[in-house]
Amino acid sequence: MATALDFLVHRLPTPIGELLVVVDPEGRLRAVDWADYEDRLLGLLRTQYRGRGVQLHPAVGPGTVTATEAFASYFAGDLAAIDGLAVEFGGTEFQRNVWRALRLIPCGRTITYRMLAERAGRPTAIRAAGHANGSNPLSIVVPCHRVIGTDGTLTGYGGGIDRKRWLLKHEGVALKD
Repeated sequence: MATALDFLVHRLPTPIGELLVVVDPEGRLRAVDWADYEDRLLGLLRTQYRGRGVQLHPAVGPGTVTATEAFASYFAGDLAAIDGLAVEFGGTEFQRNVWRALRLIPCGRTITYRMLAERAGRPTAIRAAGHANGSNPLSIVVPCHRVIGTDGTLTGYGGGIDRKRWLLKHEGVALKD
């Protein structure tokens, strides 16, 4: 087995729960998830970096501080604060295409799963795009919460629909009741 990957994790209180911010030693964001889904976060990291162990250590160092400060600013209302964060992820080529397409959705806007598949270069792979969306390790920064159903309804979000609703409202999206 290849050398284990060592990541730093910081726990940040937010209005909708404790957020886990995971960076590598160079300060690149590797994962973001909610503390009540920590097991899923670890599973996503292990899946992405197959054949390599993943070890999380308490946050120390400027890279983590930068990322957590950006998230704190985002939750305080500076929605663009997380836009410039450096990210790094594993996954398949298709997943990375989906995640890059997600990152291009402007704050305050939403798209459908069909549109996501088109933007990822595989217009007929709607379910696969949805699956890749659900496997996104970088919640909020790679904004999977901005993908909604064709009829405008809120559909799955790994952190729960209530968090998805909160994030979209926080970003100024007018939601159907």
